[in-house]
Amino acid sequence: MYRMGIGKKNNAFMVLISFRHFVLIELFTIRKTIFSLVNLYNNKLKHIIMSYSFSKMVNYGFEEAIAKVTDELQKEGFGILTEIDMQAALKKKLNVHFRKYKILGACNPQFAFEALKREGDIGTMLPCNVVVQQGEGDKIKISIIDPVASMMAVKVDGMEELLFTVREKLKRVIEKV
Repeated sequence: MYRMGIGKKNNAFMVLISFRHFVLIELFTIRKTIFSLVNLYNNKLKHIIMSYSFSKMVNYGFEEAIAKVTDELQKEGFGILTEIDMQAALKKKLNVHFRKYKILGACNPQFAFEALKREGDIGTMLPCNVVVQQGEGDKIKISIIDPVASMMAVKVDGMEELLFTVREKLKRVIEKV
């Protein structure tokens, strides 16, 4: 009879050990799944965060690319407020040689006005930058800021719709250039 009791205790102990083993395996599987999901999320987030501009390689000369992107911007209601020649600025300030690289500050006055009415400090994010730079070989790379991505932190009523409208206009520019 005594042995029978020990056997029952051993069986219960073995069941407990088996259950503990099962739980640990399940927890490990859940942990592994969670880490996989976190990695997937982080990779998607990194892609979203890194996609802050629209770009296109073109076969135009440098000045021709500037003229074409300026023309397409004008068709969408944008004017060029600023033009920064990074090659010249870096040569002057640092005495270094840098590839042809210009930053054009593009502004659509109507959309800028609407944005400024909604949020006075939005001017810190204006104008929309357009970069024309020498790529590899004879290629020229044109990049335009994605206003939706660059202004994700702005949480103002009506701003999102405005930003998506500007985004669509800038996407058309990059497609047509």
